[in-house]
Amino acid sequence: MKLTWFGHSAFRIDLDDAVIMIDPFLANPTFTGDHAAAYADTTHVVLTHGHDDHTGSTVEICKATGATLVASFEVCRFVEGHGIDDYSPLNTGGRVDFGPFAVAFVQAWHSSGTVVEGQSVYLGNPNGVVIEAPGEKTLLHMGDTDIFSDMALINEIYAPKIGIVPIGDRFTMGPKLAAMACRRFFAFDTIVPCHYGTFPALHGTAEDFLSEMGDEKDRVLIPERGVATTL
Repeated sequence: MKLTWFGHSAFRIDLDDAVIMIDPFLANPTFTGDHAAAYADTTHVVLTHGHDDHTGSTVEICKATGATLVASFEVCRFVEGHGIDDYSPLNTGGRVDFGPFAVAFVQAWHSSGTVVEGQSVYLGNPNGVVIEAPGEKTLLHMGDTDIFSDMALINEIYAPKIGIVPIGDRFTMGPKLAAMACRRFFAFDTIVPCHYGTFPALHGTAEDFLSEMGDEKDRVLIPERGVATTL
């Protein structure tokens, strides 16, 4: 598995027979690379929820590559109105096998929606995303979330070894709660912080997260934006 971070919560996962883009907000101000190159050969786009800083370039990617969208039912129907009809809706607790990998949606404590012509549009429940692929470590992208005790149940069911964890604070866990979640509820081999440093309002930092992880900070990977890492 190769993992590439594009800033914020946007990631690319390269598998033997699939390329997955998760929450592809490629227009975030911290990623200055070529967008088309970033999503080249994408087979699936997976969204944790419907906020604009996570749906990002979804429509562009799906139209350019023919990728299948995997998202909540409400997000899929919303994107359908933008000309995307190849989608596979899930909801919390659901799991779908796509062949090269399977996706399961798990709980996240957050919200999900967008604004159209000044009106709020409800876009279903937010979720974390579990990616399972044969011969690879199971990955959990937590999405945007607070800490919650049922994270222990997610670990019991799926035993993820790669954790993508929001740390920016204000809208998600900050460094202290994110570190507590990782240390108390999961047994990750690799922890990748995200959803920080994108906007001034997100004041949680990677340095603070490393400090909160204490003697377990060696498990933390802080990738360079746009550079693939083999896991």
